Amino acid sequence: MSSSQAWTVTAIGTVTSSRTEAIDDDWDAVTSTITLHPPFDERSVAGLAEFSHAEVVFLFDRVDPSSVCEHARRPRGDPDWPEVGIFAQRAKARPNRLGLCTCALVAVDGASIVVRGLDAIDGTPVLDVKPYMLEFGPRDDVRQPVWSHELMRGYW
Repeated sequence: MSSSQAWTVTAIGTVTSSRTEAIDDDWDAVTSTITLHPPFDERSVAGLAEFSHAEVVFLFDRVDPSSVCEHARRPRGDPDWPEVGIFAQRAKARPNRLGLCTCALVAVDGASIVVRGLDAIDGTPVLDVKPYMLEFGPRDDVRQPVWSHELMRGYW
């Protein structure tokens, strides 16, 4: 099997949000709506409203593929933070340009899912939505470097 196999995915929905630019901070105040595309409808989200949170997989579709980082860089270009590999950070200019966010589930209305704290801008293609379940969270203590706490200070 080739290590450079290509896959095709299709958006299952689109984000509607007041945020039109991928500014790095203050996402917790943002309420967004994910509108599902046909054939997905209210049957596709039956039971989702019983959960408090959802994990949303989306595409950073406005990141120029030529700007994707494959190796190491300083998060946000900050010289006070160490140069770390792209897989040691959550930057949007990453291979495959995939985003993942755990958001508060506000409401489910027909084929629309309302969430709070989704760090995706207006018009972003959504690739998948999954209910957040505690059992899929970390089973051990979580550890992360100091610079990452500094980076996230104003994110939510």
